[in-house]
Amino acid sequence: MKKTKKVVLAYSGGLDTSVILRWLIEKYDCEVIAFVADLGQGEELAPVRAKAKKTGASKVYVEDVKDEFVRDFIFPALMANAVYEGSYLLGTSIARPLIAKKQIDVVRKEKAEAVSHGATGKGNDQVRFELTYYALMPGIEVIVPWREWEFTSRTDLVNYARKHGIPTPVTAKKPYSSDRNLMHISFEGGILEDPWAEPPADMFVLTRSPEKAPGRPVYVEVDFVKGVPTAVDGKRMGPAKLLAHLNKIGGTHGIGRVDLVENRYVGMKSHGVYETPGGTILHVAHRAVESITLDREVMHLRDSLIPKFAELIYYGYWYSPEMDLLKSMVGKTQENVTGTARLKLYRGNCSVVGRKSPVSLYRTDFATFEKETVFNQADATGFIKINALRLKIRSMLKSGKG
Repeated sequence: MKKTKKVVLAYSGGLDTSVILRWLIEKYDCEVIAFVADLGQGEELAPVRAKAKKTGASKVYVEDVKDEFVRDFIFPALMANAVYEGSYLLGTSIARPLIAKKQIDVVRKEKAEAVSHGATGKGNDQVRFELTYYALMPGIEVIVPWREWEFTSRTDLVNYARKHGIPTPVTAKKPYSSDRNLMHISFEGGILEDPWAEPPADMFVLTRSPEKAPGRPVYVEVDFVKGVPTAVDGKRMGPAKLLAHLNKIGGTHGIGRVDLVENRYVGMKSHGVYETPGGTILHVAHRAVESITLDREVMHLRDSLIPKFAELIYYGYWYSPEMDLLKSMVGKTQENVTGTARLKLYRGNCSVVGRKSPVSLYRTDFATFEKETVFNQADATGFIKINALRLKIRSMLKSGKG
């Protein structure tokens, strides 16, 4: 049996991956290289690097992928209006294929034999990571401690960490896990395992409570070019900076909180709480610009694909032929989605109050209820009668007059 000499671990500095780092060294007697993706966690990553080295990592890669994350992953999902089960904007799901892709890059650079991650055997992340690994490097060895080791709970991990002098972020005051990036922050586990329990007020990080948000609304204008956000209030910004700016504005006004019981890919339901302030603003703004720039049938056809697009992200099939096809189709629908949306943010509400575009399909001279000369209302009679014909025949048959 071939000995594993080098493993590239997706490392966050949290409880699970810190224990995994030490466990891999002890169990496999191998060199562990930690990879940390800077996705906009909002924390100083120097301590994470130091912690990885102290825990036993031979090397630590910390890569700033914020712009790539927003440009190549978040924005394509935004262009598709991808929402899972009605309210989840996929902030965690969309990050996993990028982390896994970067891990494979390190594997190639370091000539490693294996990759590892901290996802449990109950969750979705294990699938997202591993489908990406195999799609990008079919022969890679994947080591998944949660499916191998003797530990059965996070309490076991805490005890192991203490035994090895590894600091643990999970405490009695924070009995849940969280995952943060530029798109959102998620919370699950611990006290949130009861779907009837309201999340504690002090849990939230990115958003103020709507009750404590400013008593005056703020107006925000977002510009799009071919479906891609390019500026806020007339100021052009790069992808990561634009989303970070909207996170701050949206968070101040309590935008983007979601409390959701969702269906995991592995078959169980789970209760999650999410904060997605900037992503929520962009989603609403994008829809507003589409409303005046997309042809009706193109919009309806694209909208019919939203559940599938979101499902593929949630399940982990970012690097799949079906996703390649859908992204290509969505990209085609966005060629005319250029314009500006004006939004009103007020105590948790994000409302569209204006939209304009140089290529708008909205025509006041056709839509007006005032006097006009371009639309002959009498034409509607034949239109309605033809479309009603099958309904009339069905009614006649049911009433026995056929």
